[in-house]
Amino acid sequence: MLELKAISKHFGRRLILDQLDLTVNDGEALAIVGPSGAGKTTLLRCISGLERIDAGQILLDGQTFDPYDNQDKDSVIGVVFQDFQLFPNLNVLDNITLAPILALKQTKDEAERQARALLERLALTGKEELYPYQLSGGQKQRVALARALAMKPKILCYDEPTSALDPDLRQEVEKLILGLKADGMTQIIVTHDLEFAENIADAVKHVDALPESK
Repeated sequence: MLELKAISKHFGRRLILDQLDLTVNDGEALAIVGPSGAGKTTLLRCISGLERIDAGQILLDGQTFDPYDNQDKDSVIGVVFQDFQLFPNLNVLDNITLAPILALKQTKDEAERQARALLERLALTGKEELYPYQLSGGQKQRVALARALAMKPKILCYDEPTSALDPDLRQEVEKLILGLKADGMTQIIVTHDLEFAENIADAVKHVDALPESK
């Protein structure tokens, strides 16, 4: 279980998150929704350790957890970014295996076996040697998901996973998230799409933009 207690975050003089509380149960899919500027992505970045919180406490399974300082955070919390952030100079297989080899110390054979299994599961068999520029938006997203899953995270976060997708691919993402939920994966999804959130989430957290300080 992931718990956030009285989390606050500033950028300069602007308060983005103010004493925010949040609980995500194991195996749950939580959607965070709200307007642009409400701090959804900032919250996700704090949870995943890409930003340091200014105040408050994060607990993982009842123990204090600082994702920003955690040396092994990529094996605890995975992130599928809105712009995918695939390495353009690496093919699909290498994009997925790089981190497990470097961070988890897997052998090349072990990492590739795992990557191929993930690609098969995500209907990407045969794409192993392609480069990101050769993939569609939906394919890039699935590769980014495979890369995150290859690190065996306890919690998987998504930043606006449907923002650049057409309706058919949006439904595909829904199926992927629901499939992972059926497997027991804990997931946190930031989205502006309330209908999508209600389709995939066990719980929905609404956040609102804070007034700017004068």
